[in-house]
Amino acid sequence: MSNNSTPPRVGFVSLGCPKATVDSERILTRLRAEGYIISPSYSDSDLVVVNTCGFIDSAVEESLDAIGEALAENGKVVVTGCLGAKGDVVKQTHPKVLAVTGPNATDEVMDAIHAHLPKPVLSHVEGLHDPYSDLVPPQGIRLTPRHYAYVKISEGCNHSCTFCIIPSLRGSLVSRPVGDVMQEAQHLVNAGVKELLVVSQDTSAYGVDMKYRTGFWDGRPLKTRLTELAQAMGGLSTSDKARAWVRLHYVYPYPHVDDVIPLMAQGIILPYLDIPFQHANARILKLMKRPASTENVLARIQQWRSICPDITLRSTFIVGFPGETEEEFEELLDFLEMAQLDRVGAFMYSPVEGAAANELPDHIPLEVQQERLGRLMQLQEEISGERLACKVGKTLQVLVDEVDEVGAIARSAADAPEIDGQVYIDDGQSLKVGDFVNVRITDSDAHDLWAELA
Repeated sequence: MSNNSTPPRVGFVSLGCPKATVDSERILTRLRAEGYIISPSYSDSDLVVVNTCGFIDSAVEESLDAIGEALAENGKVVVTGCLGAKGDVVKQTHPKVLAVTGPNATDEVMDAIHAHLPKPVLSHVEGLHDPYSDLVPPQGIRLTPRHYAYVKISEGCNHSCTFCIIPSLRGSLVSRPVGDVMQEAQHLVNAGVKELLVVSQDTSAYGVDMKYRTGFWDGRPLKTRLTELAQAMGGLSTSDKARAWVRLHYVYPYPHVDDVIPLMAQGIILPYLDIPFQHANARILKLMKRPASTENVLARIQQWRSICPDITLRSTFIVGFPGETEEEFEELLDFLEMAQLDRVGAFMYSPVEGAAANELPDHIPLEVQQERLGRLMQLQEEISGERLACKVGKTLQVLVDEVDEVGAIARSAADAPEIDGQVYIDDGQSLKVGDFVNVRITDSDAHDLWAELA
């Protein structure tokens, strides 16, 4: 614990998705800029911040448990994040928390911290905060490894998907100024980041709320729109003159998404598209309030692959949505057979408090949901295995994530961190984390690749 001669110490617990991770990084950056010390333990902290997730019931439970643990171990807790936007859930469960804010609320969190743990007094005494000597790095404080980072380009969402409550948690779409996004990306690359992962609630809607107005970056006009942003980010180079990887996540399937595919074919951004289709049956998609044209989706996938044959397509699907019949589920399986997606995540429908889909009739029994999820993942495992087997014998560029005496673990352009596969390099002991290297693929399974240095 701090006293009058040492800076105050703040513990931090960060839960949830990459968008929440970015929120945590912004708060941590502000804390360090004001001279607070970030503590790794409850016992050594004067106060603890818990950044929560509130999207599904299991996430709510995890967040409430984390808050309870912080209260038990420390006693002074400020809560932020999506769970904080769900009414009085936190206060009703844990009335002793000092303050509760919603997501994307850095200023409110800092106000709460200031109220209960005042800013360090500016002083030239050694060990205390001096804005002239204690500078936060330009890229800010990051929770990811040094060689990759998430860049959040907007907040909120304008859609009303019936299974989702994100608009009620994070509000309507608010895009960041394109110059600010590019400045952050440039700082990250200058600091050694090799891969920029573009995230938001709806990445392809970037700039809609601004009517795609023109901003400025590096003295040049730049439109606030995904295609122009992706092209500009793809032009950033690392210290060794290599092009930084730029990976697009959470891309809603608007027609103008077609415009970024040529950038992938040209090597400007990674040939990787994380695009949640959610289902394939038109009736279910309408109940979800999602785009409902499977034929159009399949035609677009074919078009994307004709332009960029190396494109990796990742998607997510919900099984057991209220009212889903066996025939409608089998239509989803047929779609997967035809689409031949590279990466798929699937989830059983789970009621989320406040979601419109809760009021739909004919909810599917859990055992039926589980059986359908198993069938879908078994099919997708076969598809993924076949697609990865086609890479054996090829030479790929990979980015190294880990190195030990056994070898190295890396990722290819087809692999986002934490959610996709890995590339195991048996003779990679001499490599360094963050290296770009070329490898020859020697083996594969349904998820991962094995390789040797090329």
